[in-house]
Amino acid sequence: MTFGEDLLDDFFRTDPAGAPALRRASRLWSDQMVRIGDLKPVHLGGKYGYSMARVTMLQVLTERAEQLGVDLRFGSNVTGRDEIDADVVVATDGVGSRLRTARAGHFGTTVEPGENRYVWLGTDRCVDVFTFAFERTDAGWIWFYAYPSADGASTCIVECAPETWTGLGLDSVPAADGLRMLESIFADALGGHRLLAPAGGDGAGELPWLRFREVRNRTWRDDDLVLAGDAAHTTHFGIGSGTVLAVQDGVALADALYATHDGRATAQGRIAALSAYDARRRARLGPIQDMARRNMRWFERAGERLERGEDPVEFSWALLDRRGDMGRLHYRLHRATQIGPVRQVRRTLTSARRVRRAAQRGERGAIG
Repeated sequence: MTFGEDLLDDFFRTDPAGAPALRRASRLWSDQMVRIGDLKPVHLGGKYGYSMARVTMLQVLTERAEQLGVDLRFGSNVTGRDEIDADVVVATDGVGSRLRTARAGHFGTTVEPGENRYVWLGTDRCVDVFTFAFERTDAGWIWFYAYPSADGASTCIVECAPETWTGLGLDSVPAADGLRMLESIFADALGGHRLLAPAGGDGAGELPWLRFREVRNRTWRDDDLVLAGDAAHTTHFGIGSGTVLAVQDGVALADALYATHDGRATAQGRIAALSAYDARRRARLGPIQDMARRNMRWFERAGERLERGEDPVEFSWALLDRRGDMGRLHYRLHRATQIGPVRQVRRTLTSARRVRRAAQRGERGAIG
């Protein structure tokens, strides 16, 4: 998973004693690069972020919860609110949330699938620069997003249009054959390194290709049950915000409940706090989901742009501005970033900005 400064700011603000462990477990990646076949790579300056294996984040957060005396129970199958004895229940059980589905009519849930197919893979190549790699095949264009994950390995998300997916036979080939095919397609971008199947895959079945599903809800609250994370909302993986937004849901919920003593002590106070969380957080997520949808639609049309032979720098600018939040100054900077000395200046300024941000939140050892 990837995240930016906003998540670290939230962790250090809400749990300054526990946040350093999360930061130590994360890996910094600097810069972004766009590769289109064997053409000269295009650089996206001013970009950096953090990443870690999802299992590592879960371990860090679990250990911190135990330190704080949280009663953690795993492996319990819960299908309805009535099975849980608690003042407040937070349903964070994912896109297919059972707790939400049991009252889907109440929450007003809508699920809209995207067009493209994608699969989460790993690679034994250590990727220090967040890389987008686009390759043309006889069946159409296919691409990956690669970024560092665990020590010595990186995450590699492969995506393509449905006609490319079926045209290459990726909808039916065994996992091992699919991996070898993708390794061949992305041989240059991977530098000859291997692709790795998701944990638990044995190579005999098919790769777990997915279609993104955009989940929205008319309300996130049903009495003392509230939704958070993917159960409440989803955002396309192309903006890398799913886990970040889920954590921020938790922060917003805690802020609402602890805003006043009454929000914790009485049923009436809790309901008022949950209503405030619902209204404020849904209002915040609406524009973010709209932006994520624009991102998704852009990638669904990426093959068409590439097929037209669009200039790589212009194509990369469109990718950079796929959410529609850039201006003309950003465009001029993007063009200038393709010049080596300018790119180095931007890297220096970006590093200084990162160190200053870390110092402002009280992070020590911010240079690494």
